[in-house]
Amino acid sequence: VQLQASGGGLVQAGGSLRLSCVASGLSFDEYAIGWFRQAPGKEREGVSCIRSDDGNTYHVDSVKGRFTISSDDAKNTVYLQMNNLKPEDTAVYYCAGQNIAGSYVPSSWKFWGQGTLVTVSS
Repeated sequence: VQLQASGGGLVQAGGSLRLSCVASGLSFDEYAIGWFRQAPGKEREGVSCIRSDDGNTYHVDSVKGRFTISSDDAKNTVYLQMNNLKPEDTAVYYCAGQNIAGSYVPSSWKFWGQGTLVTVSS
C-alpha cells in the first residue's frame, strides 16, 4: 500500500490550496482515507476523512466551512480543498488509510503517506 500526498505550498492568508492523496494497493470500498496535520510543537490532529462506501465525510470544527474532502474513485485519489486559509492552518499535512471497521483514533490508522507542507503567511 502506498499513499502519495502532494499539493502543499506557501500561500497568503485567505488563499486556497488543494491537496491530493493518490492511493495504491487498497480499495476505497474497504478503507477510509483521512487527512491529518501536525504543526511544529503540536500533536498530530485529524482534519478530515471520507468513506467512499457510504459517502460519509468528517471535518474537524476548526476547518468546517473552509475545507472540503472529496474522492475520485476512478483515480484512487482523495482531495482536500482548503479555502480561506489561516496562519494557524500551517502544518505538515498527511493522508492516511484505515479499514472502515477499524478505530478512527489517529494513532490507529494503518497506512500513512509522507507529508506535504502547507505554510500560510499572514
